[in-house]
Amino acid sequence: MKGQARVVIENVKPSVDGGKFFVKKIVGQTLKVTFDFFVDGHDVISGRLLYRRENAKKWIAAPIHFLGNDAWEASFLLEKQGFYEYTLEGWVDYALNWQHGLQKKHRDGQHVQVELKDGVQYLEQIKSKAKAAEKKYINQLIKLFQDEKTYDKAVEEALSTKLEGLLHQYPAKKFAVRYDQNLKVWVDRKKANFSAWYEFFPRSASQTPGQHGTFADCERLLPRVAEMGFDTLYFPPIHPIGEVNRKGRNNSTTAKKGEPGSPWGIGSKHGGHKAVHPELGTMADYERLIKKAKKLGIEVAMDFALQCAPDHPYVKDHPEWFVWRSDGTVQYAENPPKKYQDILPIHFECDDWENLWQELLSIALFWIEKGVQVFRVDNPHTKPFRFWQWFIAEIKQKHPDVLFLSEAFSRPAIMHQLAKVGFSQSYCYFNWRNTKEELTEYLTELTTSPSVDYFRPNFWPTTPDINPYILQSGHESTYLSRFFLAATLSSNYGIYGPAYEYLVHQAVPGKEEFLDSEKYECRHWDWNKSTRLKELMGLVNRIRKENDALQSTDNIQFCAIENPQILAYFKQSPDKTNNLLIVVNLDPYYKQSGWVQVPLDQLGKKEGDNLTMNDLITGVSYNWTKEWNYVELQPNLPFHLFRIS
Repeated sequence: MKGQARVVIENVKPSVDGGKFFVKKIVGQTLKVTFDFFVDGHDVISGRLLYRRENAKKWIAAPIHFLGNDAWEASFLLEKQGFYEYTLEGWVDYALNWQHGLQKKHRDGQHVQVELKDGVQYLEQIKSKAKAAEKKYINQLIKLFQDEKTYDKAVEEALSTKLEGLLHQYPAKKFAVRYDQNLKVWVDRKKANFSAWYEFFPRSASQTPGQHGTFADCERLLPRVAEMGFDTLYFPPIHPIGEVNRKGRNNSTTAKKGEPGSPWGIGSKHGGHKAVHPELGTMADYERLIKKAKKLGIEVAMDFALQCAPDHPYVKDHPEWFVWRSDGTVQYAENPPKKYQDILPIHFECDDWENLWQELLSIALFWIEKGVQVFRVDNPHTKPFRFWQWFIAEIKQKHPDVLFLSEAFSRPAIMHQLAKVGFSQSYCYFNWRNTKEELTEYLTELTTSPSVDYFRPNFWPTTPDINPYILQSGHESTYLSRFFLAATLSSNYGIYGPAYEYLVHQAVPGKEEFLDSEKYECRHWDWNKSTRLKELMGLVNRIRKENDALQSTDNIQFCAIENPQILAYFKQSPDKTNNLLIVVNLDPYYKQSGWVQVPLDQLGKKEGDNLTMNDLITGVSYNWTKEWNYVELQPNLPFHLFRIS
């Protein structure tokens, strides 16, 4: 950079860790870039945002707009999947500086003949870039500025918006400054930002009690999942389950005859991570299931669990990929005081790490070839961040449609780092945010902190591993409200299938764990049974698909209501045509009421204007004309979802 370069560009946002990691967006979104842009003194400055798809030769320029107090912004549309780069360029605009200075002097009554002649140099600069008709006009101006007899006409043209437009159009960019980084944004398909997950264990899919479920049974249930409006069907691991140290019912260290074990204890004589459990069916059955699901608008998500049972083929073929203790035994997984005797952690720091990494990559590529495009990754926080950064980048390079959900209930910094290195979505702390204050604080953190540029939360009220205390009462109203909160606070959410529908809540005493957990046994569900919760899931999922305002998480605005048991929030679509007011009773036992403040400013309305409030849950409409309006919610239907028109 030359010493004459004076412009400063700093505080560029979005930028994740100073550009070390990439921002995340989806196709069709606009990336808004804000930055501080200034120069010493009072000279006029100009600049532009530059962007391009990665590896494109030419940059595309977008205009910048002044916000005030040296703050500026610019934006561009993300039209395709993949990486985009963006940066900024700025310069002192000597031509505009001349025009604006001339304008000030003229307004002050000063004679500006010399200044007109000074402007000729700027006209000469733009003439070489101008079109034929523009060149003719510029030549006329050059003569006009140098002829003292046409002073008044010359001043008029010098100050014209026509000339100002040409000066903007053909800047000299002398001593231009380029921001010192090309920042990146990864553009995903829409599903990365908007999805509804439904989880069940394939082995529990059978219609016959005591019979192990199959992929064919899962295929039979696809219309049910589609009818409920879920677009992602997630199965726990479908691979052969280890027989050595197999866990029994309720995590017993010894499995009895016929007990199926935990599907997360992967690998046996029947194969490893590239095989399917023989009792579930064949590989062809699984591929057929994936294809049938896609025809119904459902993607089958695979559990990607990088761990092995003691009898996994890897243990025999690649003992160097595991940790061996001094007594010659292999180290099984532990999270003291918890012990996982049926699971061996992979040793990522082994000497043969490069071959190990390539083999683990080949597992994902194998299933992608079978039709899998969504992976729920088990415990990614127990594997190196650099591995995931490399692994996801390798996958995305050839398969940009593939998405990864991080199952890491860990410390915030660890969860955020996993998001930064490439995970598309992340499990989060929703399970433990229950009160109005907790929910408001957590959603505000998720949607206004810097993490909004890379961390996409996925809300799950329960999982096979987590039976939250708030749901251990089995009270239907709590299940209704927690489902509804997950589905409307977040654009990505998931349900642990029939266990949630049927209010399964029995817990290990004093723990947030399910008693008789499905992780260790086959369950028989009455798949033909219908409940209010199931019907409401279908209704809410349909409402989510029909209302753009529910397809983002970071567009939430909490609304005032003087009742700690009622949570009210407003969501608006990007084009401001879809406006929703959502009110939830958090009390599962009693009716709650209060006066909610409608965000009239966001609606472009004022007190006295008529608002039609259409409750999309009940179908009932109300007419409101005030800023503050009364709401009342019973526990048996603890929410309103108003579309405002």
